This record gives sequence, C-alpha cells and structure tokens, in this order.
Amino acid sequence: MKTYVQIQVAGLCLFMFSIGWSPLMAQKIATNVNIVFIGNSITHGVTLSDPESQAPPVMAAAWIEKQSGIGKVTISNQGVSGATSVDFLPSTATYYAKVAAAARKFMADETATMVFSIILGTNDSATQGPNGSPVSPEDYRKNLEAIATRLLTDYPRCKVIFHYPTWYSPNTYNSSIYLQAGLDRLQTYFPQIDALVNSYKKTYPGQVTVGDKQAFSYFKKHFQTDLQAEEGWQGVFYLHPNKQGAAALGEFWGKAIYKAVR
Repeated sequence: MKTYVQIQVAGLCLFMFSIGWSPLMAQKIATNVNIVFIGNSITHGVTLSDPESQAPPVMAAAWIEKQSGIGKVTISNQGVSGATSVDFLPSTATYYAKVAAAARKFMADETATMVFSIILGTNDSATQGPNGSPVSPEDYRKNLEAIATRLLTDYPRCKVIFHYPTWYSPNTYNSSIYLQAGLDRLQTYFPQIDALVNSYKKTYPGQVTVGDKQAFSYFKKHFQTDLQAEEGWQGVFYLHPNKQGAAALGEFWGKAIYKAVR
C-alpha cells in the first residue's frame, strides 16, 4: 500500500514528464548580464588600436559569455582617461551622470543581472595632476562608498564589484618626481576596498563584492610583454595594457564578475 509521500512523489514525476521537464532544463536556463564598467584610461583601452574590440571590458564580456549558465552579456564602457574616484562622485554630476544614463537603458531588461564593475585608483594615487590627487586612503574609501551607495539606492537589484587597481612602473608620470610614492599610495587602497565591501555585508548582503586581486601581481611580473612601453617625464614607463595585456586583464575581471553573478 502506497504512502502519502509516495503518492506525492509519483504525482510530481508524472507532472514533470507531462511538461517535458528534465534535469538538463535547469542547466539550460541562462542568466543574461548587463555590465557597466567604471574606470579610467585602462578601462577605456586608450592605447589600443581598436578599443571597441580590444578593451578589457570587451574581453571580460567575451570570457563571461563562454561560461556555463550565462546567456547574453551586454556592456557599457564608462572608462574615462585621467578619471579619479572624485570625478565619479554622484555629487559632481559629471561622469556619474553618464554611468546613470547607461544603467537606465539596462534597467529595461528585468530578466538580466545588472553589474557595476569598478576599478579606480591609478589616478587617485598620483602625486599631482589628476582631479583630487593625491587622494588619501581614507578619502578613497569614502569616495567609493558614495558611488556604491548611490548605485545600490538607484538600482536595488544590482551587484557592485570593486577590483584592485593594477600595477604601474614606479617612474610613471602619475608618480611625478616622487617616483615610488604613487605606487606605494596605490597599494594602501587595497585594504580600504576590503573594509568597504565588508561594511556592506549586513546592509546589502551578496550585492557588494571584492573583484579581481590578481592583476596587480600579474602585470608587475609581465609588464614587458603585457603593458605598453610609453615615453614619459622619467623615461620609458609602463601603465596601460597592450592588446595581450588587455585580454589578460579582461579575463581577470571576467572571472571575478562571473563568480559574483553565479
């Protein structure tokens, strides 16, 4: 004699069979992803011959789209040469306005996961020159927090990912005559990112994450093959990824974004 539970299970199996369901259906349900990339010239792909097809955000999207469970990946590259975290503050009504415009277009697709991929800090760390530089570690965190909180308020279903800034050679013009000072300052931003993300765990659980941490070490080791040699005030310096480096950076970002989405 069949028990109640056995009857229920049998009924469920019959229903699944009648609608053509199979375990493989769960694997075929793909997640569409819309990504707004916020950053500086590295994100923009300023030294590449064709940023539209070679920039790190493009490479990241291509990598993500190949992964299991992912459908269509659509991006908006909001990388701006010379930009700092100060420039993207919502209160300045400058670059943030363009980020918001891009996000509004993506919001129309309620079935897709909205992601903001943020990597700022290179220009913040400069001894002089870019807007607001040098930005202290404390102010850097405050700026990122202002950006993230506004994004989470305006787009409640979004995910915000903060990647560690990438390595640049100590003689880069961003460091001016102080050489190592800018690069040292850049690395003080890492724990600020960690602390900021940790502070959102209770208020926005699962929505704010630390993204890539590996690109800094990678470019420090492979700068001669993956970064563009550029002539600066202190001689040849390395800062921007070349085509090979942009592909590598895109994969680093792609892996971090995929982890956050899936």
